[in-house]
Amino acid sequence: MTTARRTGSRAVTEDDARAALTAVRTEVAKAVVGQDAVVTGLVIALLCRGHVLLEGVPGVAKTLLIRALAASLSLDNKRVQFTPDLMPGDVTGSLVYDARTARFEFHDGPVFTNLLLADEINRTPPKTQAALLEAMEERQVTVEGAARPLPEPFLVAATQNPVEYEGTYRLPEAQLDRFLMKLVVPLPDRDSEIDILTRHHDGFDPRDLAGAGVRPVAGRPELDAGRAAANAVTVTPEVLGYVVDLCRATRSAPSLSLGVSPRGATYLLAAAKAWAWLSGRDFLTPDDVKALARPVLRHRVQLRPEAELEGASTDGVLDGVLAAVPVPR
Repeated sequence: MTTARRTGSRAVTEDDARAALTAVRTEVAKAVVGQDAVVTGLVIALLCRGHVLLEGVPGVAKTLLIRALAASLSLDNKRVQFTPDLMPGDVTGSLVYDARTARFEFHDGPVFTNLLLADEINRTPPKTQAALLEAMEERQVTVEGAARPLPEPFLVAATQNPVEYEGTYRLPEAQLDRFLMKLVVPLPDRDSEIDILTRHHDGFDPRDLAGAGVRPVAGRPELDAGRAAANAVTVTPEVLGYVVDLCRATRSAPSLSLGVSPRGATYLLAAAKAWAWLSGRDFLTPDDVKALARPVLRHRVQLRPEAELEGASTDGVLDGVLAAVPVPR
């Protein structure tokens, strides 16, 4: 049964919303090759009102990915290059004295957008990193005691480099826990890399998305309809218990010094419901939970030092947890 939901000035059915949000991957692929899984993760984050940590080496088109996603969804986007001398006001905005009016006026920072690319977030000091916490959690910024709401939708896509650790500031667990997912942006395979080179040889300009054929295929109405439908996905007590058991198992895993918090469990449930809806179902299955477990949980756990010395990885430990926890039937 298809439900029509009136969002804004027009009614959008759930089927229309699902088709439009699925088409986003096709549009982004016109500019970015071989990153369908990452695009799907970003769409899920928008449906869940969450934020995403992108991890990948330089040159895998993380910035282009966000720009193409924004173009396909008719959303604004801005990019902030996080550096050691970046101040909180450079992100949130600040009061500036206007000599003509003899008054202080607030000048919006780049955080006032729909999609914010926080590039190399671990290169800026903790004070500036913390400036994003209120924006991510409360969807507002407070300057001189005045709260200013952020646009809706609002998503922070923060990148960090897995290779360069010198001159970086580790994100604290409290901030990592605010990200819905940590998505790994992989290097392309050989065929995809040949495709990338061929496009550039044929004149592809990453600064001209319209010239690449990227067009808006969805917008706020489709997102609103999708959010309502994903939230309404049916979850049985058995699957709900499975989510809890997975998260609790990480807290007693011998290779981990830090397990998943209850917030992580709620995020896993929300992301799995959004994935189930995008897949065309109005009910949640254990397979949906399994599919989202690694991206939702990998940044919420910490390996013990001895496990790291033995070559263990967080994804490997999570795979062991998924294999050990009984699946409801």
